[in-house]
Amino acid sequence: MNAITHVIRFRTATALLLSVALVAGCAPASRRAQPLTVKGSDTMVLLGQRWAEEYMKAHPDAVIQVTGGGSGTGIAALINGTTDICQASRPMKDAEREQSAKAHGQPPVETVMARDGLSVYLNDANGVQALTLAQLERIFNGTVTNWKDVGGRDAPIVCYGRENTSGTYVFFKEHVLHDHPYPPSVQALPGTAAVVNAVARDPNGIGYGGAAYAKGIKVLKIKKTPTATAIAPDEATIKDGSYPLSRPLFFYTRAKPAADIKAFTDWVLSPEGQAIVVKVGYFPLK
Repeated sequence: MNAITHVIRFRTATALLLSVALVAGCAPASRRAQPLTVKGSDTMVLLGQRWAEEYMKAHPDAVIQVTGGGSGTGIAALINGTTDICQASRPMKDAEREQSAKAHGQPPVETVMARDGLSVYLNDANGVQALTLAQLERIFNGTVTNWKDVGGRDAPIVCYGRENTSGTYVFFKEHVLHDHPYPPSVQALPGTAAVVNAVARDPNGIGYGGAAYAKGIKVLKIKKTPTATAIAPDEATIKDGSYPLSRPLFFYTRAKPAADIKAFTDWVLSPEGQAIVVKVGYFPLK
């Protein structure tokens, strides 16, 4: 065998080894699944994070990323294709459903994942125990501005609310303000935790948000009418529908869920996933 033959064989073997190395190096990347993304409701972000943490413990191959930003932000991300699952504390509007269907060729799929009693927060020092829906409306539309007018002490009422991308902002606006606009006197804060913190620091404050955030403050009882029973949000009143501000919490997907999304959704709806709903502070479906 001459020197030229040795060189050809050496180069051929080297090329084969290099090809194998490149294939081996690329294979893991081609098999690696993209993270499943969940985005939207700040009301649901703690719940979504707990669901994701526990699911990934039981399914080591799964990678789930959960972020907040508000229901409106999550719905926009669903429409533009930058999230797999939108968490929302309000239903999608007809125009949003139409946009999603136009963008993806199929209408979005809505699944109720848990329930919440939208809670009205007061400072612990506030002696008011209950308000009617009509009184709550007059407080947040700026008609009533002093606590003495609703049975409290002589002090100004300071209202805290959410930003307009929030599903909670929309739900409260629709169900308490009858879709009238909030006045400038309602201070919009970026997240339910910020509302709770503001009310906890302000003896004259009042705010609203998800039941799971109601820590370090008083939760107001709500009456549908002046003669009705004052109702607090708890499992019994959410289950029987007697709490006036009970609401479903949703997952939305762009179309029929892919296998990995369906597996996660099914797990969230299972007894194990619904047990986490209770631990976080919301209310299970069953």
